Amino acid sequence: MAIDRNKIVWSDRKRTLFGLPLSFTKYKLYADRLIVETGILNKKEEEVRLYRIMDNTLERSLGQRIFGLGTIKLETADKSTPELFLKRIKKSVQVRDDLSELVEKERKRKRVSGREYMGGYSDDDDDDDYDND
Repeated sequence: MAIDRNKIVWSDRKRTLFGLPLSFTKYKLYADRLIVETGILNKKEEEVRLYRIMDNTLERSLGQRIFGLGTIKLETADKSTPELFLKRIKKSVQVRDDLSELVEKERKRKRVSGREYMGGYSDDDDDDDYDND
């Protein structure tokens, strides 16, 4: 069965401390990428390919736990977005678990291993050679 990479797997908004979605920050998770959209008049979209996510951390303060929220910190190999925060989202534990699973699937599909993060890989380099200069 083919996966529709243009279908949104999960979406949410950054929420206030009380769990209300009164924010102009939107999160969209697809099978192969994560998009964070911010702003109302001047909009900005950050896109991170899932295979570039190296690590994730779930942070939940007491106030966030009371209202069922959490913040996911992502460390990526993306040059423009080395750290990305999904702030104050609902069902953060489930989102983190689903995101981790999608990251692993995408890394296997792309055949990406740890060598990407060792400094020898770039987006322009399509072969498996390292640049040892």
